[in-house]
Amino acid sequence: MKTMMITYMMVMMVSHNENNDVNIEDVKVGDGDDDVCMYDEDDGTGTGVNDGGSDKDEAISFFHSEVMLFQFQQQAAKEKHLHFILPARNKQQPRNILVDKPNDQSSRWSSESNYPPQFLILKLERPAIVQSITFGKYEKTHVCNLKKFKVFGGMSEENMTELLSSGLKNDYNKETFTLKHKIDEQMFPCRFVKIVPLMSWGPSFNFSIWYIELHGIEDPDVVQPCLNWYSKYREQEAIRLCLKHFRQHNYTEAFESLQKKTRIALEHPMLTHLHDRLVLQGDFDACEELIDKAVRDGLFNQYISQQEYKPRWSQIIPKCNKGTSAQEISRDDMNSDGDDNRPGMRGGHQMVIDVQTETVYLFGGWDGTQDLADFWAYSVQENQWACISRDTEKESGPSARSCHKMCIDSQQRQIYTLGRYLDSSVRNSKSLKSDFYRYDIDANTWTLLSEDTSADGGPKLVFDHQMCMDSEKHMIYTFGGRILTCNGSVEDSRTSEPQFSGLYAYHCQAGTWSLLREDSCNAGPEDVQSRIGHCMLFHTRNRCLYVFGGQRSKTYLNDFFSYDVDGDHVEIISDGTKKDSGMVPMTGFTQRATIDPDLNEIHVLSGLSKDKDKREENVRNSFWIYDIARNNWSCVYKNDQAVKENPSKALQEEEPCPRFAHQLVYDEMHKVHYLFGGNPGKSCSPKMRLDDFWSLKLCRPSKEYLLRHCRYLIRKYRFEEKAQSEPLSALKYLQNDLSLTVDHTDPDETKEFQLLPSALFKSSSDFIPLGFSDVDQTYAQRTQLFDTLVNFFPDSMTPPKGNLVDLITL
Repeated sequence: MKTMMITYMMVMMVSHNENNDVNIEDVKVGDGDDDVCMYDEDDGTGTGVNDGGSDKDEAISFFHSEVMLFQFQQQAAKEKHLHFILPARNKQQPRNILVDKPNDQSSRWSSESNYPPQFLILKLERPAIVQSITFGKYEKTHVCNLKKFKVFGGMSEENMTELLSSGLKNDYNKETFTLKHKIDEQMFPCRFVKIVPLMSWGPSFNFSIWYIELHGIEDPDVVQPCLNWYSKYREQEAIRLCLKHFRQHNYTEAFESLQKKTRIALEHPMLTHLHDRLVLQGDFDACEELIDKAVRDGLFNQYISQQEYKPRWSQIIPKCNKGTSAQEISRDDMNSDGDDNRPGMRGGHQMVIDVQTETVYLFGGWDGTQDLADFWAYSVQENQWACISRDTEKESGPSARSCHKMCIDSQQRQIYTLGRYLDSSVRNSKSLKSDFYRYDIDANTWTLLSEDTSADGGPKLVFDHQMCMDSEKHMIYTFGGRILTCNGSVEDSRTSEPQFSGLYAYHCQAGTWSLLREDSCNAGPEDVQSRIGHCMLFHTRNRCLYVFGGQRSKTYLNDFFSYDVDGDHVEIISDGTKKDSGMVPMTGFTQRATIDPDLNEIHVLSGLSKDKDKREENVRNSFWIYDIARNNWSCVYKNDQAVKENPSKALQEEEPCPRFAHQLVYDEMHKVHYLFGGNPGKSCSPKMRLDDFWSLKLCRPSKEYLLRHCRYLIRKYRFEEKAQSEPLSALKYLQNDLSLTVDHTDPDETKEFQLLPSALFKSSSDFIPLGFSDVDQTYAQRTQLFDTLVNFFPDSMTPPKGNLVDLITL
């Protein structure tokens, strides 16, 4: 990757006057004999010139390669006397951003005002594939640093595509961002790059850019084929827009002539066939058959994957072992003490799920007064809890504990548990040994793998760490957690700062530990910063660990990184500051996360927010989805509801009350989450813990729903078409055929269906779609229906999304 060469820059400021006129102020590009203002670097004043030329020839070091910002004498001939036009009063000029002087506060470009907005345009010496941009900064935090900005690029100033929308961290470290540089996996070139500041870190302060580097490919052997492809791509898309316009408006001869001449396909043949049957022939039955085939062939899957999830919580009321049905168990009974048929109230417990048998395992926790050692299994199919052990320590298993971790090897049908929290009053050299246990599900036996993992090369005794299982390689990964030490020990006397555990791997078959990363605060490219209360997940497909959030001492972390377990490589996905709060999960403690390798998604249920001084007000839950392929977070659920004075009433709501120290597991085969217990964070009842049990399904439109919806759209239009010529036949069709595609239990669908008979009393002009006044009414309406149905198909099959007439401006 190479650093780009910039030949000139412009500062543009757009202002809006009272008459809504748009004026370009301060900076323009002059060419030919136009008078321009040349900036004098010595005194910041301008001198009028009408002839290209300067006796000053500057070369500026730009990422170890020489870049000519202005070679006025040479550029005058090459660029038709293009010059850099600047307001004389601005002392901090755009050219400053090509020199990295972090200790010079004046070495920057600063906007004169934020309203109207200003932006920078950089022109490359030649077209190039611009792959990334690096921002340098001042040596200290600065109020003028860009909190939000956008980057655009293109082959001309007038036609640019958004390449990046992000923001800078308010510190002194350089930051590099990957820019969009591919369309349909094909690289495209840029000649111009525009940087648009949107928000500074200091309210009402001007924007400042200190230093810029552009990285990418300049090699003509690479760029020229991309430029040729890009030109051909634009030409092809322009022709497809014309074809779409001609067909929409029934310009049949123009459409056929252009298609024959260019041999460019407007869409996939299946959609052409659908258009022929629907718009030209009005064969609605054939249309329904085509849609049915498309759904069966999975062509609507892309559309489904792009729809937002809707959460559906359901409280689980398990059956009693003694034969009592779920309906006979009241919620008051569920919250009573001493029930032997289910786990009691607790927080800081652990759960894992065996997706093959649909069994949830729960062990330990803290009930508000003591640690627990009971071990439970919940059968999803039987809707019933079974107590495996009231006290695992009595069965050669782990002692009572909380803040420990468990993971399951579903292939070997084994469960591993490590770590625990100990009160400082009971810590001694014996109790601080880090025991490590394995439970065999089929044999119903516990095995002590290690009395002290630290003596075997593994982690010391930790709590609130994370542990993941790689069943394919029979490896366990554990990361973070706070190390417990004796009071007054040598380790405690050295520093008052708490100690955190690093990243370890345990080979299950060999029974050996290895340290992969020590805890580090140096923030190097391969360093990891340990923490507690974080999330860690293992992706079985790309074989990476994903770590998000947590707490370190008094600092709440919101960073997000991955670790390639095979390549031993750390990749920073987000440092937690580049996006606005609200665009990522809430910074906090005890977030719970799950992963779906098939959908390539990470799910995060937030816990306690970062304001510990107001704990009760900040116990609120939200559910987030991270799309790994798109590098995008989305929030699908928020709950700020506080626990009522009578907690049993709160449990009668349709969703669980806010909490932390809960547990969440995910069945990726059946796409169901299970939530149990936790701490509601009631300051008036600090010992209160929860024992409610919930399932969560994230719902998107199903194939069946989309098929029914498409049939409804087709039959609705068929009814409206009949209503204009055969009202009695239309009414019969409404009752017998259209009615079958409506979910009459849905209030919205029912209401819409009940309003459909009004079509019998409308005039024909009421049905003409906007923008189709020059087209036959029936053709226009069918075309509109076709365009609606096309939206459910993959983008690779459909006509262009835009419309030709939208390119015309007034």
